Amino acid sequence: MIGLPDGITACLFDLDGVLTGTAALHREAWKQTFDQFLRERDGSGFHPFTDADYARFVDGRPRLDGVRTFLASRGIDLPEGDPGDAPTEHTVHGLGNRKNDLVLRIIAERGPNPYEGSRRYLEAARDAGLAIAVVTSSANAQAVLDAAGFTPFVQARIDGLVITRDGLRGKPAPDSFLAGAEALGVGPERAAVFEDALAGVEAGRAGNFGFVVGVNRADQAEALREHGADVVVDDLAELLGDKA
Repeated sequence: MIGLPDGITACLFDLDGVLTGTAALHREAWKQTFDQFLRERDGSGFHPFTDADYARFVDGRPRLDGVRTFLASRGIDLPEGDPGDAPTEHTVHGLGNRKNDLVLRIIAERGPNPYEGSRRYLEAARDAGLAIAVVTSSANAQAVLDAAGFTPFVQARIDGLVITRDGLRGKPAPDSFLAGAEALGVGPERAAVFEDALAGVEAGRAGNFGFVVGVNRADQAEALREHGADVVVDDLAELLGDKA
């Protein structure tokens, strides 16, 4: 009744873009961060950060990995710096801190914008007796879950804080999803991954999970399939036979 194959007993949900509309807020914060940096660095030769850059180099990755991967795409090599670097510092940590400050401000102003179809799907998964975890690169996941009202559905949370603490590789590596399945006490073959990011879908496939659902929030349905999604939907409510 919830659109998953027989034998699936657990659901591993990405947060931003799957359960909440905060992916667009993250994309906005990344654009402000990188555009300001690139203007300061390149002056009249400035080329802006684009939606395509976000999808290819940043979306779904841990924050510092996103900084490194995008900068590498532009041939830019910055010092790592330190976690306490000011947001004005031209270091990997400084840019990461600038982005985090911006996204927290934007979310505080606008809220997490939970998807109603995702709420219905969480209710259905819970009622069907499936275990539920959130697996996200965000270090702010608990605050977003609380604000969206989704915390009561979640038995385990693997977020950016856990990824850093445990030394897990970020998506597209499968480590965080494997940790989510382990936290729920199931093997990957018994778990379904729900992802809107290409890196996240790739991680689900790399981890040999039982089913990978691509959530098409950014008009990239074919790319989600190419990266390993078993099925692609525009909204999780479609898996229930509902309209988004």
